[in-house]
Amino acid sequence: MEKGVPIRSLARGLAVLQAINRGGTISMMEIARTSNVPYPTAVRLVQTLVHEGLVEREPSRKNYRPTALVQTLAHGFQGHAELVGHSRPHIVALTRQLGWPISLASHVGHSMIIRDSTHSLTTLTFNAYYPGYGVPILECAAGLAYLSFLPEDERQGLLDALRLMPDQVTNHTIDLFEKEALAAKIIEQGYATRVYNTFTRNPGKTSSIAVPIIVDGHVAGTLTLAFFAAAVEMADALKQCLEPLKAAALAIGEDMSGSQGPAPASSE
Repeated sequence: MEKGVPIRSLARGLAVLQAINRGGTISMMEIARTSNVPYPTAVRLVQTLVHEGLVEREPSRKNYRPTALVQTLAHGFQGHAELVGHSRPHIVALTRQLGWPISLASHVGHSMIIRDSTHSLTTLTFNAYYPGYGVPILECAAGLAYLSFLPEDERQGLLDALRLMPDQVTNHTIDLFEKEALAAKIIEQGYATRVYNTFTRNPGKTSSIAVPIIVDGHVAGTLTLAFFAAAVEMADALKQCLEPLKAAALAIGEDMSGSQGPAPASSE
């Protein structure tokens, strides 16, 4: 095996586990579809996860759900307490102002992981999303915004790694970055969008707008506003919500920059 080439079976197993974790309770057909893994392979992988105790089958129907053992996979992870602490007042105020739910996300591996959200504070949502929910980085507005505001060499390194996991949709998005200057466009406008979100608990029902949180010149995370795709056109959502969303992200970045204080003086 060449250095840096991923183990396909492991990547597929993780995709299946993430699909089950996102779905909460999900059928085998939905697992295969949302993980983009062939159905026979998904069946074998789910059987393995059940054997290992990470997944269980519901007694009353042919659905699968994660077990408490999944939480052990995160025991070594150090959270983003500072980012969450500074963001919480702003995203709560923004949801009260606009009505739509706001999610705070940061990058981990090939995904954007929700650190906090206000889905539980509004009725304008299909589901509540809690910390730990992950979405493939190239399949969400948050990921497109995050990638765009990375330094060029870091962005290209991440895109090169993602290309090793072949997928028609993923490769198309990578081509947009590499051949169509997608990052430059997103940087110029200051936001990214995604219509009819796929990797949600209600696929195709919502659209979203994401903006970066910049701290001392570096992208620390993103804010995403989600809205009902059937109720609001993207152009109208941008007109009503973009500037307040940008203002909240800017305020969070400034709060975090100010909290770090000046660098300590040298003792030399």
